[in-house]
Amino acid sequence: MYTPCSSARIRPAESGARTILHLSFFPMLGLALVFMISVVLATPSSAQSTAPQTIWRLLDYVAVDYPEAVQDGKIVSQTEYDEMKEFSATASKLIGGLPETPNSPDLKAKARALEQNIASKATPAEIAVAARSLGVDLVKAYPIPLSPAAAPDLARGQALYAQHCGACHGADGRGDGAQAAGLEPPPIAFTDAARARERSVLALYQVIEQGIDGTSMASFADLPAADRWALAFYVGTLAYPADMATQGQSIWDTEPPLRTQFDLQNLVGLRPAVLASQIGDEKARQLVAYLRRHPEATKSAVPAAASLTLARTRLDEAMAAYRKGERRSATDLALSAYLDGFEPVEAILSARDKPLMIRIESAMADLRSAIARSDPADVVAGRVAALDGLFANAEAVLGAGAASPTSSFLASFTILVREGLEAILIVTAMLSFLAKADRRDVLPYVHGGWIAALVAGAGTWGAATWLISISGASRELTEGFGGVFAALVLLWVGIWMHGKSHADTWQRYIRERLGSALNRRSAWFLFALAFIVVYREVFETILFYAAIWGQGNGGAVVGGGAAATVVLAFIAFVILRYSRALPIGKFFAYSSGLIAVLAVVLMGKGSAALQEAGYLPVTLWAGVPRSELLGLYPTLETISAQLAIVVMLTIGFFHNRRLASAERPA
Repeated sequence: MYTPCSSARIRPAESGARTILHLSFFPMLGLALVFMISVVLATPSSAQSTAPQTIWRLLDYVAVDYPEAVQDGKIVSQTEYDEMKEFSATASKLIGGLPETPNSPDLKAKARALEQNIASKATPAEIAVAARSLGVDLVKAYPIPLSPAAAPDLARGQALYAQHCGACHGADGRGDGAQAAGLEPPPIAFTDAARARERSVLALYQVIEQGIDGTSMASFADLPAADRWALAFYVGTLAYPADMATQGQSIWDTEPPLRTQFDLQNLVGLRPAVLASQIGDEKARQLVAYLRRHPEATKSAVPAAASLTLARTRLDEAMAAYRKGERRSATDLALSAYLDGFEPVEAILSARDKPLMIRIESAMADLRSAIARSDPADVVAGRVAALDGLFANAEAVLGAGAASPTSSFLASFTILVREGLEAILIVTAMLSFLAKADRRDVLPYVHGGWIAALVAGAGTWGAATWLISISGASRELTEGFGGVFAALVLLWVGIWMHGKSHADTWQRYIRERLGSALNRRSAWFLFALAFIVVYREVFETILFYAAIWGQGNGGAVVGGGAAATVVLAFIAFVILRYSRALPIGKFFAYSSGLIAVLAVVLMGKGSAALQEAGYLPVTLWAGVPRSELLGLYPTLETISAQLAIVVMLTIGFFHNRRLASAERPA
């Protein structure tokens, strides 16, 4: 799906701005910009596939509706019974078409057994257990979105219900709407207490998203995800009177041990019948009535333990596949353990214990490298065991309670300074260059580029919060391709600037070429470069800030961000102020050196991100230190990519020196 854009031919010896502003660059820029945005919004992952969601919904319906089809081994409704057979057969067929995992044979066997049990008219209790057990195993093997990113807006859900649902299901959810007459099957009565006991909010959401084939229940997939969740929560309150919510709040406020069992994900997946078996029916109804009306009372973040459990599960599956000789499957599962299991908590862990985060990241790269080398199974198992121990340490760190205000401030400050410094250096170098060239008419394009990147970053944050889930692969690909592309552009710019570091060369260039070279197309090139380098850093910063914001201490996070903004603004001011006083030759010499270093750093970071996304192999290089500041990672591939940039810079700089010497008067 993703094909890197072909790079323009680099000609470091060519005199003139066309070296960095060559027209062949514009198609590549367009493709790069489109790719960077689309990769965030459209990268698929196994967790986002609709097939597992459809199967889960079918199994949930079988578990809930089977008693209406069969009682005491006899068919009580042929229509319902035929539907149960159809749903179970469809689920079995869809399971057979899912990508293979080590759990696939067991899933297929359970799906066939469910079909056979329905055919033999097993008891409702047996069918419910079988269907729900299969659903649990399905979600373990093929994770699906199980909760909204934030607590839904129930007022919005009520308005959506009146607009889309009331005509059939009735204003109060009794199934008696004006359009209900003549519908077959009739609309469900959401006020049916017995049915509501078995329906989770997640089950309601799946139906709202996908609809039900063969009925008048249409799909509302065109609604934003946040609206679908709001609607599902509102529908989930209709069987629970408002007065119950008041009693439920009292239970919630006075029983702290109960609160520790809930977060937003648990609430979404909870069947009231299960809660009733634990705390009693009446108490469960009251608590459900309150929490479905006030989901914000729960913690909105997905538990770190659940995410790390998924990582462990994937690693166990990878180990099982590796022992069977299925190396490709083992590689994919190990990559999923990182992208789907560890990366969702990486930012939080980095803020609390950066060395531990680095050890886990390195250990996971080491595991993938061992699988790629076809190391003995016992060696690979040892690496999996080591990771299991590191995950236990991570759980202890992440489970230690909310971060302190001081740690939140420092994390916010450090993240923004670290991610913003590279962008500030590159943008200020461009602004200084234009000021030296007396081309202030082009400055708005550079300013427009970084401002547009901030706006796009805000849009990405909004999309990630309300519309989509940014997968680990999307994140790594965006950072990876953005970093590599920016490094290649800076390589070109650095060589060109170095060639103008001699005053006589610059003056001749000014006279001969600058006026015509910095035309409108060139200005849009600078816009695109500013956009790409800033958006890449904004994208990374957004993900880190979303993680630390969810840990509380919002004031400290804002304070850290504000302090970092002041520091970055001061750095930009100093660079712009003192670059004006530098002689033109020194300015270009210093600027070319700075840009050369940044090109090497970004190539290392971009290559490492592509490795984490599974697009590049991982060959560990023992003894090489790791430094994120320098973009240095201990792998053969990242270091080789950086060395290639260094070699090209060296050749370009050397050639520039030779040209300058040859052009000097004898």
